[in-house]
Amino acid sequence: MFYDIVISQFEYNIVFLILLSIHVLSAITFVGGSIFIWLILWPESYKMNDDRLRTRLLGYVGHRFAFWTNLTLGLLILTGLLMTYKYLFNPALYFESIGGELLFIAEILIIAMIVIMYGNNIYHGKLIVRLNEERKLDEVKRIRKVTHVYSMITMVLMVIIVILMVAMRVYY
Repeated sequence: MFYDIVISQFEYNIVFLILLSIHVLSAITFVGGSIFIWLILWPESYKMNDDRLRTRLLGYVGHRFAFWTNLTLGLLILTGLLMTYKYLFNPALYFESIGGELLFIAEILIIAMIVIMYGNNIYHGKLIVRLNEERKLDEVKRIRKVTHVYSMITMVLMVIIVILMVAMRVYY
């Protein structure tokens, strides 16, 4: 399409390599950071004796990580759309190959992951911070259990999406 007319195959390959590199580095930061928080930071935070301090620490780290989450998720969406532009202009391609079908499934899961992740963070995150400042720690604990379920669902979706994307590269 557009790229085929304007630039040579060599130039297209260079652009694709740059986009893929940005995409992979963003995925490493986005998924790897989330796994770090889930497997290292969050369990280790339970060793703190002060629940209020623990909540503040996780809130600060979460706020800082949110910047990188938003940035890398934006880069993932942008580079992903640029690398798969032909599917956007011809949706029938999704169902002409295994790679296209995997991409379609991954895109549906990405949308679900974004809705769950941001819905959970926006609603519950602010609520936990407010309740913590009001020293309603029992309520904070109850809501944390709910947020952990949503966060676990998000993590599982991230891992499935990564697996689908790797598989897609095999069948693309």
